Amino acid sequence: MVVSVDGADLFYTTRGSGVPCMVPGILGTSLYERLTPSPLTDHFQFIYVDVRGAGHSTGDPADLTFDLLSSDLDAVRSDLGLPRVAVLGCSILGAAALEYGRRCPETVSHVIMAGTPPTGDLQAMVTASTAFFAADGSGERQAILRENMARLSPDTPPTQAVFAQTPMRFFDPRFDAAALFAGAMFNPRVFEHVLGTLTAGWSVLADRESLRVPVLLAHGRYDYAVPFTMWDGIVDQLPNAHLHLFERSGHQPPFEEPVRFAEVVLAWISRQPGHPNRRP
Repeated sequence: MVVSVDGADLFYTTRGSGVPCMVPGILGTSLYERLTPSPLTDHFQFIYVDVRGAGHSTGDPADLTFDLLSSDLDAVRSDLGLPRVAVLGCSILGAAALEYGRRCPETVSHVIMAGTPPTGDLQAMVTASTAFFAADGSGERQAILRENMARLSPDTPPTQAVFAQTPMRFFDPRFDAAALFAGAMFNPRVFEHVLGTLTAGWSVLADRESLRVPVLLAHGRYDYAVPFTMWDGIVDQLPNAHLHLFERSGHQPPFEEPVRFAEVVLAWISRQPGHPNRRP
């Protein structure tokens, strides 16, 4: 499906039934569909959106600001006739989910940030990642990482070299990440803009008093790419935010623990004010 918004045709797909949940993406909708497998689709109606310039969407990614991105996502929601949606942002796109919720609290019910850092500062992420892996990574994980990196040829492109980092990104250090990401629609201009201009100066603590939407921080215990320790001392500074640690996940809790992820998210939603079946 396509909706035209401010000079761009935004491509989106839907899958599943239950709580409407938007998933913005920069690698093509089919990848994010694989990252949210059954039984998640038994509980959520996912709306996968290629942000402008990514996947099958048109438009210039350099135009993306958080204001425009929020407007784009809300146009997709409106196109589907949905009064409100939850938003699931994976990795750095958790920042996009949060900023959409900040700007549109009347139409965004809940924000879920999976494997998202509290800042877009790449150097801070690398420093935290390196330190946590050195201190916490098992001998087996560290050996597998060294073996993987040693096998890379000098001309291996970054889009392939990242798979050598599987021990830092998945609970199973030998997981075949290349198969999961096969067919991903990589656009370097989108990546450069999202990881650079859009989020480089972003911090979850900036203007935190304006956050009116409940936020769930879903982190994998074995995520060494964006370690949960980055959130130490930060969660309590946010209004209505909760961090849940998934004990058998790396960077992709919805994919690695779909049953538990559904249980945690649905229970969290049911505890929010205004929910018809709110739990104490």
